[in-house]
Amino acid sequence: MLLNDAVDRVLRDLESYGRDNDAREGDRARKMLNLERETAELLHILVRSGRRRRVLEIGTSNGVSTLWLAAALQAVGATEPLTSIERDPGKSAQAATNLERAGLASRVTLLVGDATETVAGLDGPFDCVFFDADRWSAPEQLRLLLPKLEPDCLLLADNALSHPQEIAGYIAAVEALPGFGTTIFPVGKGLHVACRP
Repeated sequence: MLLNDAVDRVLRDLESYGRDNDAREGDRARKMLNLERETAELLHILVRSGRRRRVLEIGTSNGVSTLWLAAALQAVGATEPLTSIERDPGKSAQAATNLERAGLASRVTLLVGDATETVAGLDGPFDCVFFDADRWSAPEQLRLLLPKLEPDCLLLADNALSHPQEIAGYIAAVEALPGFGTTIFPVGKGLHVACRP
């Protein structure tokens, strides 16, 4: 089992809430747009098996992927909290509540603001970054993060198959980087994975 019972219970609740909310909500900004469980499980396994310890998430929403990442960091005994950025204060507040419910609040630093501006002010270093917010701005965020990445790092991005035009700039930027191997896992909306060993 990948998760303990407390975390899994919260995630099951959030999955149900997210499906119901997004089905009835016409305003995209008010949708949760959470990761599908199969994508979240893969994300968790990649972070956990790679023993990542300094992880940045861009796009918290109400905390589904955040919970999976925090649980992976807990499993490997990471001492640094996950850093997660969300531009919507209401969604960040929901994430804080959900992390508290799951017993993982101390393992995450939630930041509220524009992702690109926030990334510019972070110190790093990071050994894993998960891009799951505005796909158009991801190339600029990647550019800002490059000097803040560990030599051995993992870059992950959702929506590689569901929004190919929107994520094309990010994928091109990653694939142009020296020393990175890349692939796309056909799970959920498509998870783009890049690794520099």
